[in-house]
This record gives sequence, C-alpha cells and structure tokens, in this order.
Amino acid sequence: MARHLITSALPYINGIKHLGNLVGSQLPADLYARYLRARGHEVMFICATDEHGTPAELAAAKTGEPVADYCARMHGEQAALARGFGLSFDHYGRSSSDRNRVLTQHFASRLADNGYIAEVSEKQVYSVDDGRFLPDRYIEGTCPNCGYDKARGDQCENCTKLLDPTDLINPRSAISGSTNLEVRETKHLYLRQSALKGQISDWIDSKTDWPVLTTSIARKWLDDGEGLQDRGITRDVQWGVPVKRGDQPWPGMEGKVFYVWFDAPIEYIAATAEWADANGKTDADWRRWWRRDEGAEDVTYTQFMGKDNVPFHTLSFPATLIGSGEPWRMVDYIKSFNYLTYDGGQFSTSQGRGVFMDHALEILPADYWRWWLLSHAPESGDSEFTWDNFQQSVNKDLADVLGNFVSRITKFCRSKFGETVPEGGSQGPAESALVEALTTRIRAYEGFMAAMEVRKSAAELRAIWVLGNEYLQSAAPWSTHKTDPEKAAMQVRLGLNLIRLYAVLSAPFIPFAARAMLEAMGTTDDGWPDDVAAALTALPAGHAFTVPDVLFAKITDEQRAEWEDRFKGARR
Repeated sequence: MARHLITSALPYINGIKHLGNLVGSQLPADLYARYLRARGHEVMFICATDEHGTPAELAAAKTGEPVADYCARMHGEQAALARGFGLSFDHYGRSSSDRNRVLTQHFASRLADNGYIAEVSEKQVYSVDDGRFLPDRYIEGTCPNCGYDKARGDQCENCTKLLDPTDLINPRSAISGSTNLEVRETKHLYLRQSALKGQISDWIDSKTDWPVLTTSIARKWLDDGEGLQDRGITRDVQWGVPVKRGDQPWPGMEGKVFYVWFDAPIEYIAATAEWADANGKTDADWRRWWRRDEGAEDVTYTQFMGKDNVPFHTLSFPATLIGSGEPWRMVDYIKSFNYLTYDGGQFSTSQGRGVFMDHALEILPADYWRWWLLSHAPESGDSEFTWDNFQQSVNKDLADVLGNFVSRITKFCRSKFGETVPEGGSQGPAESALVEALTTRIRAYEGFMAAMEVRKSAAELRAIWVLGNEYLQSAAPWSTHKTDPEKAAMQVRLGLNLIRLYAVLSAPFIPFAARAMLEAMGTTDDGWPDDVAAALTALPAGHAFTVPDVLFAKITDEQRAEWEDRFKGARR
C-alpha cells in the first residue's frame, strides 16, 4: 500500500462552475483518487473553494451580500454540487479559513526571514470615482494581444495572455465602469522568484515524466524574455488574508491583504489541516502528509489543473515552499489539461456561456456527464462539447454496451432460472478465452489509470464492456438453454459475475451506476480483480440478485434538440 496526496485546483467562489471547470481538474482528480483507493492505497484527496480576491468581491457586490456571507453561501452550493457529481474529496475546504490565514502569514514570515521578500513602491491604477486602488482584476479593457474587449487587468480570458492593468487599451473600472482612472504610487511586497530561479529550474529538470503541456508552460515562464520575474504578493483590497509577518504587524503594509494567488495554493496544506480539525485528528495527522520530516517522505503528491493554472503551480507555489527553507512535500506530478470548448465557443463563468454543473444535474444523472467528460478529456489538445456527440456517446457506450449487457443477462436469468445465480455446467474454451482477453484488457486498463491517461483508460474500460457483450452474443444462452440447460446456467452465472466485475472496474468513472450494479447483484464485494478467473466466481450458485432498473436511458433526438436550444451559450 502506497500513500497518495491528490489536490485539485481550487475553483473560484464566484458562481456555479461549468463543465469545462469540472473536467479540467476536479473530475479527473476524482477518477484517480477512486482508482487508487480501489487498489488499496491510502489516499488524501483535497480541494477547496478559492474565496479571496477580486472575483469574490465583485460577485458579492452584484448580489448585495457582505462578501463573507456570499462566500459561505457559495461554498455550500459548490460543495453540494461536488457531492452531486460524486467527487470523493476527503475534505473540501475554504481558503478563507483560520488555518489558511495562519499558514499564509507563516510562509510570508519565513520568506521574509530568508531574504525572498522585497518591498517595492509601484505605480497602480486608482479610480477617482470609486475612491480606491484597483487591483488588476478590477480593471477591464481591450486586450492588446487579441483585441478581446472584456480582458481583465491580470489575464485575457480569450487568449490567456497574462497582462498588467496598464497594458489594457481603453481601461475602465470593473466596479463602476468609470474611465476616470489615475496612476498613483503604492507599496507592495514582492516574492523574489528570480532569486530562486536556479533551484526551481533544477527541480523542474528532475521531473522527466511530466506531461509536455506542463513542462513547456513552466519552461516558457522560466526562460522566455527576461526569464522568471518577481511577483507581487499583496493587494490594496479588504477581503483576504491580512498582511502580517507571522502573527506580528508588518510596518507599512497596514490595510493590505495577500494576493489571492499567494494564499490559494497554501490552502492545499490548510485544507488538510481543516480535515484533521473536522475529523477529530491531531496536527500530526495532517503534517504526515505535508512535512517530509514528519512522515511525508513516502507520500506521492499529484496535482490536477487546467493549463492556465500551471505557471502558479510550477513556479510561484514551489518558490513559496522552497523559499521557506522548511521540508514541505513538493508536488511529484502535475497532470494538466487543455480547454473544453462548448459548441463552437468557449465555456465562461463570467460571460455565462455553456452548461453549468447545477443545470447538468437537473437534466441528467451525474454518471452521464462523468462518462462523456472523462472519455473526451482535453489531454493532448482542446476538446469540444457538442450535444450530438454527447447523445451518441451516452447512447452507444452507456446504454447499448454496458446497460444492455446488464439488462439482457439479468432478465434472461430471471425468466429461466429465477432471481438466484444458477448452478450447473462447466466452463469450456470460450470461457477460458474470455478470461484471457479480459485479463489482458484489465492489465492495460490498470496501466493507463496509473499513468493518469484518462481517455485511454475510458477506451480500455469500454473495450472490457464490449468483451462481455461479444461473449453473450456468441454463447447465446437463450438458444443454449433449449438443448443444454446446464451449459446455459454456466453461461448465465458467468454473465452475472461479469456485472459485479464491471461494477468494480467502472466505479472510478461511473460510481453511481457501479453502486447500483453491486446492489442489484446483492453484494458488497468490490475487491479488485487481480485474478480475473477467481473474480468471475465471486457470486456463487444460489446467490440472490435482483433485476435493476434501466441503468442508462437513451437520450432521444427530442431531448437533444430541447437541450441544444436551452443551452445556446447563455446561462439562464
């Protein structure tokens, strides 16, 4: 048994997340966590809502709520949707927690003690009409790179280019829309990433197994132009972790908070501490996951995220950990994803385009979405969601292959042998060939899952389902029963055991259907099929089962057309 720490990029608190957010981090992280648990490993799967910074303030202002109340409400909604999609977090924390405040201030103090914090006077945009400095995300304008007219002052959502507010063409306040802006001087803390460039570069060089997407983005930031730049870690806003040096005041930094991208990754650690608090554990219980001097040497740490988050996880957060001089567990593998687009355009929380998690669960159960999203995960390039493709995939994979197999074998058994596993008959060459083919496929599936190759894992799982259908079609127990009932009993017994086997193998992808399959088979045995032949005898003759409800109903053309019209790209 190995120990695995898994973190998913933290979703912003500003509203319900869309399917692109889901497949870009949380869902594949859940797939991996579920698989590792099924193989008997010890897993700590952590996520949290990212609650500080401009998006939270702006979203709260729109609803008229105090920002703390807004964040508490939205955390509850996001946590409920995560449960609805079967995301199996060990803890779903909040970056506004006391744990994160203390840890963030601790890291800042350590970095300052080690000479990695600089105080910098800089010019920043000030809104005369709003009476405040405007942090980068409070400023909107036209992107100088692609011409998108709703680019924010930190990054263009359209082309993903990182920006400074002063780069924008025709800038305006995101609070009031005012263009009455001035540039004034203010003082901020900077993380001296440039001083850590050598250590970060050596660390990245040691990660020879990382995806090309991850390392190429990291290397671009490290080496392009003037190389890795120092980065501001404070902001002139009210909502956030107050700037302190540990638990002491930081002279000159009164009224400022730490930048959201400084404190958000620290929440991975803090959320693990929150898990300990919520479960009656001690500090030692969470520190064994994070401190190499307190038990984390044998932990394998994997992060999941969209490609836009890669720079912060390969450079800024590692700089924080390395610069602290403390033995924190560094990430071992970063699984990054490209973008999922929606029907010819982009998903967008801020612009309200695409299918969002709450609407998705309103129209179909979670497993339909989990299967399509994972089997089309944007690994090697961007993927596009279309309703036609979604309908075809659900109907062919889930309804025709898996659902049909379960329905045919259980209904046939009930009609000919009753609702118990039939006895009699011995396996022959066809069954031996099936076991051999299944073993080959299952070992390949394990390899792809361990390597986090999501689409290949899905394709292999579907191929495993197909083997059962091909066997059933070839064996044709409904015909065999007429001349050799004993042989038909053996074929049906094997088929019922295949249902249990499929439930176990499919649980990381479609956990709700997998649970329904196990319940129908009257078993809690979810042991992994290390020995496939033995796994196919787990349900003995005489074992009772029930015929389940339809696992997956087909999506009709009428439903597809209705949803296509309803979700034309605007949330409503």
